[in-house]
Amino acid sequence: MVTKQYVYAFEEGRADMKMMLGGKGANLAEMTVIGLPVPPGFTITTEVCRAYSVQKALPAGVTDQVAVALEALEAKVGKRFGDSESPLLVSVRSGAPISMPGMMDTILNLGLNDQTVEAHARNTNNERFAWDCYRRFIQMFSNVVLGVSLHNFERLLEQHKERLGIVLDTEFQPEHLKALVADYKALIRKLANRDFPQDPRDQLALAINAVFESWDNPRAIVYRRINKIADDLGTAVNVQSMAFGNMGNDSATGVVFTRNPNTGAKEFYGEYLPNAQGEDVVAGIRTPLPVTHLKEEMPDAYQQLFDLCELLEKHYGDMQDIEFTIERKKLYMLQCRAGKRTPAAAIKIAVDLAKDGKISREQAVLRIEPGQIDKLLHRGIDPTAKLDVLATGLAASPGAASGICVFDPEKAEKLVKEGQKVVLVRPETSPDDIHGIVVAQGILTSRGGMTSHAAIVSRGMGKPCVVGCESVRIDLERGFFMVGDRTVKEGDIISLDGGTGNVILGAVPLVDPELSPEFKELLTWADEIRTLGVRANADNPQDAGKAREFGAEGIGLCRTEHMFGQGGHHPERMAVAREMILAEHLDERRLALDKLLVMQRDDFYGMFKAMAPHPVTIRLLDPPLHEFLPGAEELAIEVAVMRATGKEGRELYQKEQLLRKVRALSEVNPMLGFRGCRLGMIFPEIYEMQLRGIFEAAAQLNKEGLRVEPEVMHPLVGHVNELKALRVMTDSIATQVMAEAGVTFKYLVGTMIEVPRAALTADEIAEYGEFFSFGTNDLTQTTYGYSRDDAEGKFLGQYVEKKVLPENPFVTIDRTGVGKLMAIGCDLGRKVRPDIKLGICGEHGGDPASIEFCHSLGLDYVSCSPYRVPVARIAAAQAAARAKGAQATSSSI
Repeated sequence: MVTKQYVYAFEEGRADMKMMLGGKGANLAEMTVIGLPVPPGFTITTEVCRAYSVQKALPAGVTDQVAVALEALEAKVGKRFGDSESPLLVSVRSGAPISMPGMMDTILNLGLNDQTVEAHARNTNNERFAWDCYRRFIQMFSNVVLGVSLHNFERLLEQHKERLGIVLDTEFQPEHLKALVADYKALIRKLANRDFPQDPRDQLALAINAVFESWDNPRAIVYRRINKIADDLGTAVNVQSMAFGNMGNDSATGVVFTRNPNTGAKEFYGEYLPNAQGEDVVAGIRTPLPVTHLKEEMPDAYQQLFDLCELLEKHYGDMQDIEFTIERKKLYMLQCRAGKRTPAAAIKIAVDLAKDGKISREQAVLRIEPGQIDKLLHRGIDPTAKLDVLATGLAASPGAASGICVFDPEKAEKLVKEGQKVVLVRPETSPDDIHGIVVAQGILTSRGGMTSHAAIVSRGMGKPCVVGCESVRIDLERGFFMVGDRTVKEGDIISLDGGTGNVILGAVPLVDPELSPEFKELLTWADEIRTLGVRANADNPQDAGKAREFGAEGIGLCRTEHMFGQGGHHPERMAVAREMILAEHLDERRLALDKLLVMQRDDFYGMFKAMAPHPVTIRLLDPPLHEFLPGAEELAIEVAVMRATGKEGRELYQKEQLLRKVRALSEVNPMLGFRGCRLGMIFPEIYEMQLRGIFEAAAQLNKEGLRVEPEVMHPLVGHVNELKALRVMTDSIATQVMAEAGVTFKYLVGTMIEVPRAALTADEIAEYGEFFSFGTNDLTQTTYGYSRDDAEGKFLGQYVEKKVLPENPFVTIDRTGVGKLMAIGCDLGRKVRPDIKLGICGEHGGDPASIEFCHSLGLDYVSCSPYRVPVARIAAAQAAARAKGAQATSSSI
């Protein structure tokens, strides 16, 4: 019987084994195979994690395979695990198939105990170094495995520093560290109710289990949910012989990027700490030095590091994030992975790599997360504004934000739920702060560098971040920070400029961003690749103009109810709309409609002119009429107060009449009530007015020499006879207007597919409709039987969290339900009318996953909000590239 392999030595793996070995394990294997100086080790596969998550125990055979791999590792390095003369020390690290920086656990210096620490001191001839490794190991192991919170150890550390009168960790002498270790072990006995384990093999077994358990820790679960990473991927565990960056001033540890992760510029970028271990850099406890400083201190190691980084970028075809350690001037590469980067940097790097011939244009487009495009379009600080700059730190993640100063992540989360905007201020952040970082507008830390936790996570989320702002002195207990003699209390408003590192008192004015040449070039490549058209949803010429700036190829949805004043856009129009609704007789209603006709014609003229020669789809009035009137409860209170206070006459009569009308129009379920095309069927004069406005505007522009071909969309058709009657009305009005104007023009008549019956009878409806636009918001509501507002407010979030549903179906199209109806509608429509135009105009039109589904259905276009147009262009190109089999990774590996 063949035993399944669960453990792989680094030399047995490859870069394409990420799903099995995790990203870290696969890259360590790849670096080992191509001959880089990687400390040897082995990887326990993600399959073990998946099994462990279910049965809370390692599968049979894993422990034996770990023992064999450990024996081979001992042979490679010439040291033995737990040996009192030449002990082997290892690190134990997580490594998921998709990078989750800082979300799971790591343990360094494993194998130290009261005996091996003495051997370690003798072998290195450095007693201080050995005991520093031991105290670090006890602290990390006890936190990760035994559940003793780090702040307990930090408090002891600070107490020892105060008693000794020292500031830096590096000032501890061996006798100081021995006393600290003794206090650490006493603390563990008190809080963990056990002694610190002395057997290195027990330490390793416990550490491996703890790393697997960290896959399901709260911060990892939150990170996966935010980044849409599957819960069943699991993490691998990497066991690697230690390289020590804390052996003296000829040793160091750091993180470097082959390009600037903030700007994308081709420059060697990173930081390091002399005489330190890796967690010191990431934790932000000490402010590191720029990597260029290493060139002066250790020129040979610097040059080797630079050359190897260039090799790795060429090998992987992407910007690399590389962890390294220098032990007594000898360089070791501990990890490499595709580096986290800002949205602007991601675009520049992808375009530059394509221009250098390292990747194809399709690969460049696939490298961009569509959501990053959206973040690029957010505003920054107005350069003409006068700013009260309190302090300047390191500009870790660009963008600008204002909000209430908050020091606690839980409080940040609470205030955001109450509708406040917050800026999270911390000495440094840790993975445990992730929930506060997610909701904050921006992050400020007083410690840490450009590769600290706060910097990396903020860049990945596209949030402005300022780190290492050492002039900011934070008092967490009393809830304020000071800069010089100035005090900022919790609740005060501050602003951050993540591009300059400025911390500013008060709110700041913001301006629209300027798009880089690389951004525009990438969008041009996307347009060459995609087959799906991209339109915008816009209700006025200003939004239409913005949509064109962003590359929209037409308007896929113009909601005429907004032109009527719905939503408070135009109070004067709302008054006229109410006249129309409150009219008791047709003649009265026509007087109001005549006023609205002038307004509507001007609106349509502006829209057509702004978008010419691109198509404009105009949806006739859709919402229930009561939405243009005040609420019944509000009116009833007003009437009651007027009666109680003795008010009489015309004002009271008008309020009573309005209340009667509101009550008459009220419905038990207005979403399924008197709305959409039903309004046009019962009150044809309303739709006739709108149609006349559309066609008169089109006639005028055609006479002026602009080719305008309107697309008239009748909403909420559920039966063919509705569209049949409305088609007759539309054609009749168009014929009249063209005769009156002495001009002819083309136009299309279609409908929104918003109810299941329309999709199931699309062949009948296509007899009278030349285009379908899927209104996926209402189609989702009517398919699921959900009211969106109620569902999202009451249970939908929990459904997603509990995995009843994989996604919120109002955010991403439900392919197996709603999507199946869309596919049926497309197939039936094409059978009757092969040239039928098919599109989507709900909010799903800007969602990348939904856009990919629309591409698979062969739709002609998607339509989304103007600011989502660039996102849709990239997502449509990615869908086309994937359909052709393109991959985001370089083919030159």
